[in-house]
Amino acid sequence: MTARPAVHCPHSLSHRKVQTESATGSVGSNRVRTTLTICVETIDFDVQACLLRVKGTNIQENDHVKMGAYHTIELEMNRTFTLAKKQWDSVVLERIEQACDPAQNADVAAVIMQEGLANICLVTSSMTVMRAKVETTIPRKRKGSCTQHDKALERFYESVMQGIIRHINFDVVKCVLIASPGFVKEHFCNYMFEQAVKCDLRLLLDNRSKFLQVHSSSGHKYALKEVLCDPSITGRLANTKAAGEVKALEDFYKMMKQEPARAFYGVKEVEKANEALAVETLLISDHLFRSQDIAKRSRYVRLVDSVRDNGGTVRMFSSLHVSGEQLSQLTGVAAILRFPVAELSDQEDEDSGSGSD
Repeated sequence: MTARPAVHCPHSLSHRKVQTESATGSVGSNRVRTTLTICVETIDFDVQACLLRVKGTNIQENDHVKMGAYHTIELEMNRTFTLAKKQWDSVVLERIEQACDPAQNADVAAVIMQEGLANICLVTSSMTVMRAKVETTIPRKRKGSCTQHDKALERFYESVMQGIIRHINFDVVKCVLIASPGFVKEHFCNYMFEQAVKCDLRLLLDNRSKFLQVHSSSGHKYALKEVLCDPSITGRLANTKAAGEVKALEDFYKMMKQEPARAFYGVKEVEKANEALAVETLLISDHLFRSQDIAKRSRYVRLVDSVRDNGGTVRMFSSLHVSGEQLSQLTGVAAILRFPVAELSDQEDEDSGSGSD
C-alpha cells in the first residue's frame, strides 16, 4: 500500500452499499451505482489483476455518500474516469500518453523454465507481469526404469502448455520466448506441438511462428534479463520498449568496463554531468517520480527536461520490470556521457582514495 498526499481527485462510476429504511421502520441494504469524486489518500495497485484501487474521502455532493465519507474506487482497463491534480509535470503527461497508446500494450511473452519449474511472464512496455508459476516434483531417473520420471515430466509440460493457453493473448503478443538451460525448451516445444496436432489446438498451431527458443541459465524469473539480451532474439524484439531498456542498461555496464569516465550513477553526479552538457543517455527509474516529497519529484523532472533540451536521450525504467530492478540498485539514476567530465573523474578518485584510508 502506498500513501500519497491528498491532491489527486478521480471522478468515476463506482458501487456503494447503502442502507434504506421503509415506511414500517425496517432497515435493508443494497448496492447502488453512483458517480463519485474523491480526494485520494491511499493507492493500491494489483499487478496480477491489473487493477488500481484508490481510497479517499468524498468531496462532492452525492445522494448516497455523505461529504467526507471514505470510499474506494477500483480503476481498471476500459473504465472511464477523470483525474484532477494541482500540478501536472512533463513526465506524468508523457506516461499517460504512453499508457493510452494501443501500440504500447504487452507484445512479448516469456516462459522461463527448467525441469519442474516454469515462470510464465508478460513483458509490457512498463513492467514484467508474472502470470503463472508452475512447479512439479520430477523424480530422478533410475537404472532400468524411467517411467516415474517421464510421467512427471509429461504432467509438468501439460501444466505449462495450459498456462500458456490461459494467460497469453496471441492477438496482442508478437513473440513468445521459451527459455531454459539444456534441452528442456526443445523437449517442451516438441511435446506442446505434438499435443496441439493431436488435440487440434488451433490457438497454438496458428501461432507456431511466434514461438522462439532461447538459452537461459535457469528457470527463475531473474534469467529473463539475460534472455532479452540474447543477440539471437534482439531482431525479433527490436520494436519493443522492454528490449530498448535492457539494451540501454547493457550499454551502460559495457561503458563502465571499457570507459568508466563516461558512465556515472547517482543523482548528484548525473546532474553535474548534465550541467556540462555531457549526458548522452539518461537512465532513470519511474519510482523516483512517485516520491511523496514534491521537491524531490520536481528535481528529477527538471533533470529529465534538461537532458532532453540538451539533445540527450531519456530512458524511463519501470521499477516493476527486471531491468528497472537492476537500475534501482544503482540509485535509480545513471547516465552514459558523450565525453568524460574531468571534475566527476577527479571526485571519483578522491572518494576511492578516502575510502582506502
